[in-house]
Amino acid sequence: MAISITQLHPTFVGDVGPVNLRTLTDEADLNQVRSGMDQYAVLVFHNQELSTQEQADFLQRLDGVLHTQTGSNAVQKNRFGIDAVSDVSNVDAEGKILGGDDRRRLQRLGNRLWHTDASFINPAGRYSALYAHILPPVPSDTEFADMRTAYDALTDEQKTSLDGLVAHHSIAYSRSTLGFEFSKTEKKTLEGAYHPLVRILNGTDRKSLYLGAHVSMVEGMPIPEGRLLVRDLMEHATQTKFVFKHSWQQGDLVIWDNRTTLHRATAFDDTVHVREMRRVTTLDINSAVGAAPTL
Repeated sequence: MAISITQLHPTFVGDVGPVNLRTLTDEADLNQVRSGMDQYAVLVFHNQELSTQEQADFLQRLDGVLHTQTGSNAVQKNRFGIDAVSDVSNVDAEGKILGGDDRRRLQRLGNRLWHTDASFINPAGRYSALYAHILPPVPSDTEFADMRTAYDALTDEQKTSLDGLVAHHSIAYSRSTLGFEFSKTEKKTLEGAYHPLVRILNGTDRKSLYLGAHVSMVEGMPIPEGRLLVRDLMEHATQTKFVFKHSWQQGDLVIWDNRTTLHRATAFDDTVHVREMRRVTTLDINSAVGAAPTL
């Protein structure tokens, strides 16, 4: 089966022609999707009908080992019975909308910060696949930023200054910037991880910024200076020219490469409208750098 991909943004994001991911098992077809991910970093698939297990099965066929420690279940028991499936919805196990002061809702508000999935874990996340089960009647878009092109647009002096820098990523830090605090028990499983600020992808010489809201410090730099550096890089990397906004349709599945993109949810009235989304993330086996520092 020939898979067609139409580019949606000048530098990244591809819209994949008609394909049924539930039955996409042929290795040649899967290799076309993998090549599309290498080129576009974000792929959009429309009109999918996937159970939660089928979503997980497809991503496992595509990219191997699934991540089971992405942080989404830190304040809520997994309601799907599949540890690799992350709940990024605004409903409880009975499908009722979470109250405005519900800890599960408050923790998930962090999804509106620019981030890359599971960077606070070793290994971090490689591919993530988000599937739209129930959408609200109002826009509830997801934005993506191209970290490869953002790196290319830095000056030579800036690129040199980033060589060898390593950052600490922590979901406890990113959530604290919004006033959310994990309990001591929760924090024991959320120590964080180190990753380079600039990554070189396997098999290529293409470089990409690797940062986001989870970055708490830059190793070897005073904390204020490190955080200001990351803030400056984030402002650069999320300029409009580097950003694509996906407007969800029922049955959409979007896959992105966490190594080369940032993403964030956009705001809607989540105490009124149901938005039920489920995400599966794969392990980036080559991402591990080190354990968490003492802050």
